[in-house]
Amino acid sequence: MRSDVVKKGVPAAPNRSLLYALGYTKEELERPLIGVVCSYNEIVPGHMNLDKIAEAVKAGVRAAGGTPVEFPAIAVCDGIAMGHVGMKYSLVTRDLIADSTEAMAMAHQFDGLVMIPNCDKNVPGLLMAAARVNIPTIFVSGGPMLAGTLNDGRRTCLSHMFEAVGAYYAGKLDEEGVEEYENNACPTCGSCSGMYTANSMNCLTEAIGMALRGNGTIPAVYSARLRLAKHAGMQIMELVKKDIRPRDIMTEAAFRNAETIDMALGCSTNTMLHLPAIAHECGIELSFDMANEISDKTPNLCHLAPAGFTYMEDLERAGGVYAVMAELAKANLLDTSLMTCTGRTVAENLEGVVNRDHEIIRPIDNPYTRTGGIAVLKGNLAPDGCVVKQSAVAPEMMVHAGPARVFDSEEEAIAAIYAGKIVSGDVVVIRYEGPKGGPGMREMLNPTSAIAGMGLDKEVALITDGRFSGATRGASIGHVSPEAASGGNIGLVEEGDIIAIDIPNHAISVQVSDEELAARRARWVCPEPKIKTGYLARYARLVSSADRGAVLD
Repeated sequence: MRSDVVKKGVPAAPNRSLLYALGYTKEELERPLIGVVCSYNEIVPGHMNLDKIAEAVKAGVRAAGGTPVEFPAIAVCDGIAMGHVGMKYSLVTRDLIADSTEAMAMAHQFDGLVMIPNCDKNVPGLLMAAARVNIPTIFVSGGPMLAGTLNDGRRTCLSHMFEAVGAYYAGKLDEEGVEEYENNACPTCGSCSGMYTANSMNCLTEAIGMALRGNGTIPAVYSARLRLAKHAGMQIMELVKKDIRPRDIMTEAAFRNAETIDMALGCSTNTMLHLPAIAHECGIELSFDMANEISDKTPNLCHLAPAGFTYMEDLERAGGVYAVMAELAKANLLDTSLMTCTGRTVAENLEGVVNRDHEIIRPIDNPYTRTGGIAVLKGNLAPDGCVVKQSAVAPEMMVHAGPARVFDSEEEAIAAIYAGKIVSGDVVVIRYEGPKGGPGMREMLNPTSAIAGMGLDKEVALITDGRFSGATRGASIGHVSPEAASGGNIGLVEEGDIIAIDIPNHAISVQVSDEELAARRARWVCPEPKIKTGYLARYARLVSSADRGAVLD
C-alpha cells in the first residue's frame, strides 16, 4: 500500500507513534488509509451539511475495510461574496483548494481519496487536485438545494432573488416584495437550486466518470444523499483494490463527453473555465474551438433555471444526469466505452436507464434547440474568444447591435444601471475585471440581474472580460480574451462605439476600423494594478487568460 511508508517497519516507528497519538489502533493502521477531504463550513449554505456527508462516507469506508482520515478544504459562497471585493477571492480559491489538497495528500501518503465538495470553485479545485495527485479518488457532493415557493405558489430560486433587486430599482417591486423573495428563494441547505455553476460542476463530475449516479442531482436534504455517500465510501475501496486512478478516467475522450453533456444540460459558462483547468492538470489542453464544434452537433435537452422554470429536484425525478446521457447515447454523441469510478464503462452504467419526464429532459429527437447551451464567439473584440450561455438568451437578442456603454469596473456599471442610465439597445461593456485586471475575474450577477429585473434582458447586452454566475440569463457575454489588462481590444472600446453580436454565427465585433484601433492602442496605457499586495497580487502575476481556463503559469 502507498501508506506503508508511514506505517510499516522500524523506519516508520516515529510515524506510527504520531498516528497512535491520534487514537488509531494497530488494526486500523493495517488497513488502507483513505483521505476524506471535507469542505464543511458554517458560511456556505451548500456546505453546512457536509459534516453529515463525511460521517456517511467514513461509515462506508469502514464497512468496506478501510480506515478513513478526514481533513478540510476551504470554500467561498459566491452569493455572499457577490457585489463587493469578496468576489475577487472566489475564482482564486480554486487554485488554493487544489494546492492545499495536493499538499495534504502527498504529505500523508493516503492510499485513496474521497472528495466532498459542493459549491462553485470547490468542485473544480478538488478535481484539479485529484488529477494532480492521481491516486484512486471518488467524489460525492453535498447535493442541491430545493427550490423555494412564493406566497402565491410560484417556485423560486436565487436568480429570481437577484433579479428582484433590479425590479425594486425599476419601481416594479416594493420592499415587501423583495423581502418575500428574500425569505423564500433559498429554503434549504445545498447548492443553489438552478443549473448554476455548482450544480453544473457536480453534474459534470458525474458525467466525466468521477462520481456515482445521482451525485449532481439528489437534493441535499434527501436521505438518499447519505446513502450515496456511504456507497462512495465503499466504492473507493474497490478503486484502491483495482488501482483505478483519476487519469485513467479523465481522458481526452471523457472531457469530450463532459462538454457534450454540458451542452445538453445547459450548464453555466463557468464550465468553460473549469473543464480546461482540470484537463490541464491531466496533461490535456482543451481549446475554445472544441466547445463550438461540440455545441454545433449537440442538442440542448434541458432548460433548468435560469433558462427555464425547472430545478435540480425535477432533473433528479426525471432520471438525472444518466437519463440525459442515455438520450445522447441514442444519437451516438458519447463515447460509452470509457471507464468510470463505478469500475464499469459508461455503457454498462447506462443499462436500463430511462428518461422519466420528457418535459424536464427533452428526447433527443425533440430538443429545445438543435445546438448546445454554450457558444464561443470570436472577432476583433475578442480575438481569442468569449463565452455566452446561448440557451438562456432570448431569441430577439441572438443577433444584436448597439452603442457601447463603457465602464472600467463592476461598481461603475451597477451604479449606472440602478440610476436608469442604461436604455434599450445599449451594450454594457465592463472591463478590467478579468483574471489579471480584477484581479480574480469577478462574476457579474448583480449587473445582469439588475438588467433582467428591470425588464431589459431582451433589449440590452452585457460584455465583460470578467465572468458570469450560472444564475445569469440574457445576452451576457463573458471571458473576453485577451482581457483589457493584457492589452486586449476590449480596453480600446470607447463610449458610443457600435458593437455587433451574432451568436448563431459565433461572431462579435466592435465596428471600428483596424487603423482606428491601432491609433487607440498607441495611446493606451495599462492602468496601475488594483491590488498590489497579498495573494491576489501574486495571483495576478501568475494567472493566464480566460480562454486557457485561467490556469496559473
